[in-house]
Amino acid sequence: MGIKFDMFGIFVEDLNRMIDFYKNAIGLEIDWNGEGPYAEFKHEGIRFSMFSRKELPQLLGNTPEFPKQLNGTFELAINVGDPKNVDVKFQEIISKGGKEIYPPRDEPWNMRSAMIADPEGNIIEIASDFWT
Repeated sequence: MGIKFDMFGIFVEDLNRMIDFYKNAIGLEIDWNGEGPYAEFKHEGIRFSMFSRKELPQLLGNTPEFPKQLNGTFELAINVGDPKNVDVKFQEIISKGGKEIYPPRDEPWNMRSAMIADPEGNIIEIASDFWT
């Protein structure tokens, strides 16, 4: 049996604020009625969800620790296709509350990328397709 990742979930401090950011700044769709500690975005491919940190100790039976600033434990990467789109999406997300980590730049591995942080410090890479 092959293994396939099905969902990527992040545990968040402020579920409402994070849903608003990923909906309005990133552009993900979601049907969420504002109730419960769990929300899942509509996303083609791997599922993407959020769960309230305050509910996590009860779920796990243990109290986890969380990063306090920029979260260097993982990144979310969004592909915007054409390299010019990196600059456009970067400015759009920054104007809607994203925090700049580094501005758009051409990478030595033949793609354009930029990095921002969401309101809770999770890293999001904005990347283009590779060029030849």
